[in-house]
Amino acid sequence: MPIFGKTEITLGSIQDLSGPPAGFGKQIRQGMMLRVDELNEQGGIDGRKVKLLIEDSGYDPKKAILVAQKLVNQDKIFMMVGHLGTAQNLAAMPVQFEKTVINFFPITAAREMYEPFHRLKYAFAATYYGQIRIAVPKLMKDRNVKSACIIYQDDDLGQEVLRGAEAGLKTIGVEFVEKTSYKRGATDFSAQVAKMKASGCEMVVLGTIIRETIGTIGESRQTGFNPLFLGSSAAYTDLIHKLGGKAMDGLFTTMTSQNPYVDAAEQPIRFWATKYRTKLNDDPTVFLVYGYTAIDAFMRGAQRAGTDLSTESFIKAMDTMAIPRDMFGTTESSFSATKRLGNNFSRLSQLQEGRWKVVSEYVAFNGLRPVLQKNGTWKISSDQFKDRGMRRTGVQRQANPDKSPR
Repeated sequence: MPIFGKTEITLGSIQDLSGPPAGFGKQIRQGMMLRVDELNEQGGIDGRKVKLLIEDSGYDPKKAILVAQKLVNQDKIFMMVGHLGTAQNLAAMPVQFEKTVINFFPITAAREMYEPFHRLKYAFAATYYGQIRIAVPKLMKDRNVKSACIIYQDDDLGQEVLRGAEAGLKTIGVEFVEKTSYKRGATDFSAQVAKMKASGCEMVVLGTIIRETIGTIGESRQTGFNPLFLGSSAAYTDLIHKLGGKAMDGLFTTMTSQNPYVDAAEQPIRFWATKYRTKLNDDPTVFLVYGYTAIDAFMRGAQRAGTDLSTESFIKAMDTMAIPRDMFGTTESSFSATKRLGNNFSRLSQLQEGRWKVVSEYVAFNGLRPVLQKNGTWKISSDQFKDRGMRRTGVQRQANPDKSPR
């Protein structure tokens, strides 16, 4: 059972600080440290200061196991918070669960972060599967797209995007005309782009992260291949246009929290972003927001648990509270003794003139269902519902987590 001293609570986190998505890891680390510093300046949690230990996985699942063993067995962390990466979380969780260490708000939208159910799992992000499952048929209908292909990372993340996209296409009676993949760490995507271009597809689904998104779109533009591009929330980052330039304009992605621009229309975001730009001497990012809000959610649960904070009291607190909608647009999250995904809402954003612009309202995917058509045939449709400012009926409907088939 995790323990902590009378004056300190030790949290652990594993980030990629040296591998392909190191840009994400460094931003998450910044956000977490900012919120920890604020919390400690305010007196901590019931008089206990929070200590945050961060290790580098290099985006390697094998290294994630090693640093998880260090954090759990040597550093005796109370909880793992905001661990980045699907494969890395899957590798580390057995190490944590053996010692009853909660995996809290991992920075990945894979369904395995809450399925199969485990009482030590707490996930906050709408799944890659659910995000893409809704977005693919929506964009194809809205943009009158007739054919689609996909490029995806050959690992857990990419497979989730692939499965979600295939499920979405099924509801409109379409199949991919081309599917192509790449190994984690790849830098040349010319062969994959050539295959997709030869297929003549009008939309490319991206099961990619940072440099793979940039590489695929950049290669496509250079060869005169200009389909509609759609990525998951893994590609929703300021780094895409900062590193990829003008060629990235037009990219659609799904997203759950809004990028915090210092000149945002929303005054609370402007105030928050300006405050942290002054402190960091750099513009804050959505991945900084993920890290910041993960620590904030831990704080809320720990404060509700009270002075007798333990793994059991924290679980009881989380399972009987709600985390309110925040300034970044993230919808309300709630958990229960049988529910480990906080919410499943996502929306679409598009890069326009080097800036992310929200282009749809929040919707959630709540499973597939057969629908009888007027001609007597059956069609696979989906249960979706819109976020109406989290009225009580919406909260009740969230209680059924994504039970979509593999």
